[in-house]
Amino acid sequence: MTRSRRVVVLDYGSGNIHSAAKALQRAGAEVEVTSDRTAALEADGLFVPGVGAFKAVMDQLRAVRGDEIIDRRLAGGRPVLGVCVGMQVFFEHGVERGVDTEGLGEWPGTVRELPAPVLPHMGWNTVQPDAGSVLFDGIEDERFYFVHSFAAQEWTLDVMPPFPTPRLTWAEHGGRFLAAVENGPLMATQFHPEKSSEAGIRLLANWLGSLD
Repeated sequence: MTRSRRVVVLDYGSGNIHSAAKALQRAGAEVEVTSDRTAALEADGLFVPGVGAFKAVMDQLRAVRGDEIIDRRLAGGRPVLGVCVGMQVFFEHGVERGVDTEGLGEWPGTVRELPAPVLPHMGWNTVQPDAGSVLFDGIEDERFYFVHSFAAQEWTLDVMPPFPTPRLTWAEHGGRFLAAVENGPLMATQFHPEKSSEAGIRLLANWLGSLD
């Protein structure tokens, strides 16, 4: 029998953490909602939510030393999954309403407002995953639920062997933007798996299945 994976939902004051915890439980995880450093470092997976403004999320993360927890996990090859603004903060910068905020810098690039006539981008949308995607295995043609006005709209990270090539998933709203990234132990989605019905649960189950 496969053991259940222990996942910490990082509680730093941002995001709909309780719906995320319930979705992870439905996907088969043992879930703890906490900002405790030891628990977050020792869990099989760390889930980083994020709702609101880029700067507010970064300020809240740093207030509980979440940036250090994430950096420590990734340095040790320990899996992390970011969602919505919890994905955006992994880039170098976020620019919102003229405010340029430094992100976690795991990926190069800047998160900017979508060039769309209607914002926010809210509702169900299809995505275009890379071949070989772990997160979207078996759910490549499903729709996922988005609520955002900002996103990363290009990918410039140049990965050299022996590191695996990142798997990129794109979506469209006024232009192309990154809907998900799978980059070694660090994975993230711009949409909300916890609001994406059965497709979201299956994506979370795929992530859980990838945890070492």
